[in-house]
Amino acid sequence: MASGLVRWLLRGPRRLLAPAAPAVAPPVRGVKKGFRAAIRFQKELERWRLLRCPPPPTRRSEKPNWDYHAEVQAFGHRLQETFSLDLLKTAFINSCYIQSEEAKRQKLGVSQEAALLNLKDNQELSEQGAAFSQMCLTQFLQDAFPDLPAEGIQALVDYLTDEEVLCHVARNLAVEQLTLSAEFPVPPAVLRRTFFAVIGALLESSGPERAALFVRDFLITQMTGKELFEMWQVVNPMGLLVEELERRKVPAPESRLTRQSGSTTALPLYFVGLYCDKKLIAEGPGETVLVAEEEAARVALRKLYGFTENRRPWDYSKPRGNVKAKTIAVS
Repeated sequence: MASGLVRWLLRGPRRLLAPAAPAVAPPVRGVKKGFRAAIRFQKELERWRLLRCPPPPTRRSEKPNWDYHAEVQAFGHRLQETFSLDLLKTAFINSCYIQSEEAKRQKLGVSQEAALLNLKDNQELSEQGAAFSQMCLTQFLQDAFPDLPAEGIQALVDYLTDEEVLCHVARNLAVEQLTLSAEFPVPPAVLRRTFFAVIGALLESSGPERAALFVRDFLITQMTGKELFEMWQVVNPMGLLVEELERRKVPAPESRLTRQSGSTTALPLYFVGLYCDKKLIAEGPGETVLVAEEEAARVALRKLYGFTENRRPWDYSKPRGNVKAKTIAVS
């Protein structure tokens, strides 16, 4: 018995000095899933906050890794065009940018003479590019649609040189990111002027032939999928049709109701046909007889002008030999 007590005393201190075993907490279910759900909820809140209150747009030059000289140089290579670097840089400088920078210098206490910037704006290049684009588009459209009258050609040119169309093309070519303007986003009028200045710089750098191909590739393509009278607003299509037929020495058209459906319902449908010399030249639908007659007149005008939906697509292949002479004559 004494030996057993001695053994217990010898082992006692060891037990008292032994490290305590770590307490293992029982597993709690759903902790990881709840944490993930909270993260997803926070991300969704952040997304909705950005959708409701988006941050103001910032210039690309205000972000890191921006080299303006390299970006301007890469602009011509991206379009596969040869630009004079000095002319291209001038094309992106607007007068409003020069005025705003000079005003900032004067606010910092710089004298008026020292605040002047030795920069040239793109006014001259813009005027040159706008005139060339107008004449070039007129020539292309006259060659493609010889039966279209002068007012129709001018309407198509006005549509292709409108602010909305030119700004759409300029933004997709990253012209807006390189434009030096006092405001950002760049106002449509300033962006339109800058795009014309880029055309003027290309005209001075590579000649009228490359500039004409540039206008064809980026402006004529904006007519794809467009209907004639979406670009040319005609108030009285029947009157215009009568004038065209008189010019071609064809008797005036006679309108006849050919078909109708649901005339006593809320959604009636009428088909009106136009006849010349007892021959059907066009037919159009409409919710009323008058609307159907106007649509039939538009269909007849599209046929006369060669601007139908099933017309031959525009030929964007290599230009013929006489195109170079025409573009030089236009410029």
